[in-house]
Amino acid sequence: MRFVSKLVLGLVLAASVFAQKRTVDMWPGAVYDPAIPTIKKTLGYEPGERIAPHAQLMKYFETLAAAQPNRVKLIEYAKTWENRKLIVAIVGSEANIKRLSDIQAGMKKLADPRKTNEADAQKLIGNLPAIVMLAYGVHGNEISSPDAAMVTAYHLLASKNDKTVDAILANTLIMIDPTQNPDGRDRFVHNFEIAEGLEANANPLAAEHAEPWPGGRTNHYMFDMNRDWTAMTQPETRGRIKTLLDWLPIVFVDLHEMGGDSTYYFAPEAVPYNPHILKNQKESLFWFGKNNAKYFDQFGFRYFTREVYDAFYPGYGASWPIYYGSIAMTYENASSRGLLWEKSDGTVFSFAQSVQKHFIASISTCETAATNRKALLENFWDYRRTAVEEGKTEASKEYVLLRNGDTSAADKLADLLAAQGIEVRKSKDAFQVEGTQAPQGSYLISAAQPMKRMIRTLLEPDTKLEEDFLKEQERRRKKKQRDEIYDVTAWSLPIQYNVQQVIAKSVLTVPGDMVVAGKMPAGKVEGGKASVAYLVPWGTQASARFLAEAFKANLKVLSAGKTFTQASRKYPNGTLILQVKENPEGIHETVARLATTTGADVVAVHTSWVDEGPNYGSNNTISLKKPNIAIIWDSPVSGSSAGATAFVIERQFGYPVTRIRVRSLGMVDLSKFQVLIVPETQGNLVGELGGAIRRIKDWVAAGGVIVGVGSGTGFLASGQVSLLPIQQELLARETPAPAGSGPVAEAGGRRTATGTAPPPTAAAPAADGGPVAGKLFTKEEDYLKAIQSDREMPDDVAGVLCKAKVDTESWIGAGAQEYVNVLVNGRTIYTPIKIDRGINAAVYAGPTDLLQSGYMWEENRKQLAYKPLVVVAREGRGLVVGFTADPNFRAYIDSMNVLFMNAVLRGPGVVR
Repeated sequence: MRFVSKLVLGLVLAASVFAQKRTVDMWPGAVYDPAIPTIKKTLGYEPGERIAPHAQLMKYFETLAAAQPNRVKLIEYAKTWENRKLIVAIVGSEANIKRLSDIQAGMKKLADPRKTNEADAQKLIGNLPAIVMLAYGVHGNEISSPDAAMVTAYHLLASKNDKTVDAILANTLIMIDPTQNPDGRDRFVHNFEIAEGLEANANPLAAEHAEPWPGGRTNHYMFDMNRDWTAMTQPETRGRIKTLLDWLPIVFVDLHEMGGDSTYYFAPEAVPYNPHILKNQKESLFWFGKNNAKYFDQFGFRYFTREVYDAFYPGYGASWPIYYGSIAMTYENASSRGLLWEKSDGTVFSFAQSVQKHFIASISTCETAATNRKALLENFWDYRRTAVEEGKTEASKEYVLLRNGDTSAADKLADLLAAQGIEVRKSKDAFQVEGTQAPQGSYLISAAQPMKRMIRTLLEPDTKLEEDFLKEQERRRKKKQRDEIYDVTAWSLPIQYNVQQVIAKSVLTVPGDMVVAGKMPAGKVEGGKASVAYLVPWGTQASARFLAEAFKANLKVLSAGKTFTQASRKYPNGTLILQVKENPEGIHETVARLATTTGADVVAVHTSWVDEGPNYGSNNTISLKKPNIAIIWDSPVSGSSAGATAFVIERQFGYPVTRIRVRSLGMVDLSKFQVLIVPETQGNLVGELGGAIRRIKDWVAAGGVIVGVGSGTGFLASGQVSLLPIQQELLARETPAPAGSGPVAEAGGRRTATGTAPPPTAAAPAADGGPVAGKLFTKEEDYLKAIQSDREMPDDVAGVLCKAKVDTESWIGAGAQEYVNVLVNGRTIYTPIKIDRGINAAVYAGPTDLLQSGYMWEENRKQLAYKPLVVVAREGRGLVVGFTADPNFRAYIDSMNVLFMNAVLRGPGVVR
């Protein structure tokens, strides 16, 4: 391969000269069968000459399957939100394709040592191929891997007299997922094509390389699907995990891209490793890494290993398969983000060259799997077998999810675990566990099952980072160097969902039924056909779904402003009241239908008499208003925050949201909306909105509800907006900072998908440049103290789960549990609101109780204690709500659902 040098003067790129070299001989010397359709013949261009959109990727694989039906099988496993199909192409020898169903059944037998003995397992190991899944393009703007998928499939099918390919086809079954994120990919391709000029432009500043908001990385709802594996919020992820559990590939590779100045990364991973990864899993990574290195040396490709990309968080594509017994790896390639890219050293590489690297790594991976077929299958069997044995002998025998509090959150969590291949049973009766009464319908997960390590990873309250790694991060922090924590350090599902969990130290013989994924409990109406009203106890996800559907059905809904007791049953603050006489004639049938579809429990009452608390007609009872909800959309709003917020409201609670672009807010008639959401921001929203800020403030004062999320709260609290009288704090010191070093108004850098954003520049103390009074340093501590900034933000925290206490008497805390958990990241800490200006509706717990899971810097833990999580203030007739941490982070902090739904669904009813 040849590279084009920068012109001597370094002013103009010779793109036209290089254009003829934008195609590459992908595997020099290969001989191919002319009967196999080429990419050129099918799509009209050579591999890497153009960036294939989703439709062309599908066309090529469908063409291959039609030409070679005995060697290729296509499986459609899901559709995206934008109705694009996702497929897996299974490529193998005729013999292996012919026995696909036997291979699939054999892997499932090998996966369950409770049903398969050692002798039968060895027979299976001797007969089964190693199933390899190559998953391309989970980030839509990481463009080279889907095109490499086509080249890989062609090479495996068309190669003639190639001993490497023959060995691969004889010993493996290759599953190719050509594009895991069709929506994001097509968004990128569209933006690239409309920005193209006469020639491909290698200049990184060229418009064809600069994506408009939100970019192609994410899917329709702007989710980073390489963080979604444990949460399974997106249809792409759900379908992919089901496919993995159906076939159980023992090698999984997730092929990515990184910055254009990089080279190529492959396994082994960087530290830290998740403690539930086995030694032989780590060791086998070297088989693949060394074989990749052999090929990269032959081709002259530079690469690196064991840096940056760790294996700690289980929600990556290159992590999740590990916990059912697979080998999983990330491959990262320098991205051209178009057809040509100029590196900072002046060299230029092409899209075709980046396609070739992923193709070579793919074939190398398949070869390694073929060479180590028997060892990989034995390791898989051993992983599953020892999981069952350890589950029987280790201290934690059963995980019990209590079905109390938000019962629908417990139901959802049990369903999520079942969808990940974990055996969950639902108790038929109440029972005692470790001194706690578990209600009927609670969920039990035995550790003595093949998915034991997945269970430990997802359900243990905390997963510890390696001590040596933590010591190194603290050392770096003292020197003000960026930490090496790649993503969140906390993900315990019971804590995220705020579901009470009890871990039993003995096996529980509790009768129950197995949970089947996708079959959530239906709601019901208790008490028959109401003559007076239907009551929906507030405080569950199901009750919020019911309210959303009731609004859409144009029902009149009241909401209790305080707890009350009726017919000896206590109803929580926020309980929904649907009076029969105030609603349409079909109210009974509508309520029954909504109960069934939303999962809500509804009580029919035949009198309005209340034993304790306010009556239905009290001023403490709120008449809810059907809200029109708007969300600020487009740059500089965070796409991931805006997308997750819209997703939670629309897809988890079934209520529509209007997206309003930043540039339109100065013109739109806000009076048509009752709620406006400000998501997290990644830039100067104040500057972008300009005069629209005045219009927003007037709308709030007239009765609107504005809701800030994360750094969106910083926008509301900023001096230019002044809707929320709180301030962001500087780092608290034992010795007070000099006078004048007041707080800043908006959030600083935040952790991103690739590490930590740089901190804001510290403000220098005022000085006239002249000499200052001298100081004597008598010890090193004096020097270290003297070099600290006078104005310093707290250090950036990777994602941790923290606890906050809720004011359940407040309207926004109605129905919530006494404590909630939220994911805290970044460095933002706010002052509480003064009691005469508003309410601190949720406040972080004290320093000893605050941290529930993950690793948090000690200074942050101390300073965040007793600071606000949710703040509410009045502005004229309207309401201002600030969530200082994002309640919808990745749509998996279900603990915060009730508080957020109170804000957007019940908030307009609170406005007088």
